[in-house]
Amino acid sequence: MGAIEDVYADLDADVSLEEFREAVEEKVEQMGGLADEETAAMLIAHEMDEEGGEVESIADIEPGMEEVKFVAKVVGVGDVRTFERDDEDRDEGRVLNVEVADETGSIRITFWDKQADAGEEELEVGDTLRISGRPKEGYNGVEVNVNDAEADDETDVDVQVQDTYRVEDLSLGLSDVNLRGKVLDTDEVRTFDRDDGSEGKVANLKLGDSTGRIRVTLWDERTDRAEELDPGVSVEVVDGYVRERDGSLELHVGNRGAVEEIDEDVEYVPETADIGDLEIGDEVDIGGVVRSTDPKRTFDRDDGSEGQVRNVRVQDETGDLRVALWGEKADIDIAPGDEIQLADIEIQDGWEDDIEGSAGWQSTVTVLGEADPSVGGGESDTGDDGDGASSGTGLDAFGDDDGGGTDAGADAASGADGDDADGEFVEFTGTVVQAGDPIILDDGEETVSVESGADVTLGQKVTARGELRDGTLDAEDVF
Repeated sequence: MGAIEDVYADLDADVSLEEFREAVEEKVEQMGGLADEETAAMLIAHEMDEEGGEVESIADIEPGMEEVKFVAKVVGVGDVRTFERDDEDRDEGRVLNVEVADETGSIRITFWDKQADAGEEELEVGDTLRISGRPKEGYNGVEVNVNDAEADDETDVDVQVQDTYRVEDLSLGLSDVNLRGKVLDTDEVRTFDRDDGSEGKVANLKLGDSTGRIRVTLWDERTDRAEELDPGVSVEVVDGYVRERDGSLELHVGNRGAVEEIDEDVEYVPETADIGDLEIGDEVDIGGVVRSTDPKRTFDRDDGSEGQVRNVRVQDETGDLRVALWGEKADIDIAPGDEIQLADIEIQDGWEDDIEGSAGWQSTVTVLGEADPSVGGGESDTGDDGDGASSGTGLDAFGDDDGGGTDAGADAASGADGDDADGEFVEFTGTVVQAGDPIILDDGEETVSVESGADVTLGQKVTARGELRDGTLDAEDVF
């Protein structure tokens, strides 16, 4: 037997000898005489190796496979990027990322150097390709380094190519994503040092539409949008790409993308849980009216940095919940009477066997505006007791069982010595001037006697919340 027959004899592939011989001859011709028949036969055999067979679908592709062949539709074409090679004598490299999909999912395929230039020039969204390449574990899942890709106009791949996505349409690896949503929350711009010594910038915002919400990460030149956009406005993300963080999808916007404000009012209606049904360990969305707000407090972390937190109490038709707003969320302008939505808050064990919510970096806090008085909002009558505490809710529907109608920060001291304040639920912030029983608090203008078993010290500034009766505040909370 000749060299071609010898290689064919060891081949484990469903192909005739004649087909194999034709493929070898074509390979010899392609390589312009750089390979003889034996070398070409071995190359063809490698391409037809059982580990490099055609997979049924994108879902079957796994890292570690020697080579795969599959058919998919182009759903996104990136830009060619250049990079410096380790070998300084070689020209700079070029790479093109293309997103392809079939009925089972999507995957990124990567073209290099001359293939990258050709792909950028020739490929269009909607093209169907017959692809062969080597799978590998990429930064955001499995990718395929392309060995060869040819147009396949005869195979029908049932994938809907979208111009505009909704949140529920997003999947890992998608690029060239246009999405319209309502801004729910924004973060400040943060800087970091890259490995090459340059400084990078990153910022986040949360968007929601009728199908859900998603965290949007802005990079470098696009980070300014996080400071320019206000919660409640509608925007369109242009040329975003989908990545994963901590098991959740994120939409990223780099320098080739944009976030543009639009006139359309994008609908976002979260599915909120009833406060009265919450349990420790839940991670939920809630909505309601702000019943009271506390002053912002700062504290020292274990690493020596300074943190901050602010507590608000939110009420819906089923109950009320104290929620701790951490970090930047403590600076959000929230007043009693505001209608508010909080997403992804964690329910924890709180003060005196009560539960409370925690709104950390992953949470979304959206102020929708002042509540409608006809549904329990009333007029918001906020003030300041001189220490930054809110002084009055104006929420008639949120009074205590005696119908007092005032709440946290109502000017407690003004009625502390009179009968007109008896039976009212109030909040008072002051300095401890007596730490015994009762605790005596002084805010510089008035003094209030507080019945509580809380452990306080002289000179400590605390807030007491509870029912004021006969000149004494029967505290439910002292913090």
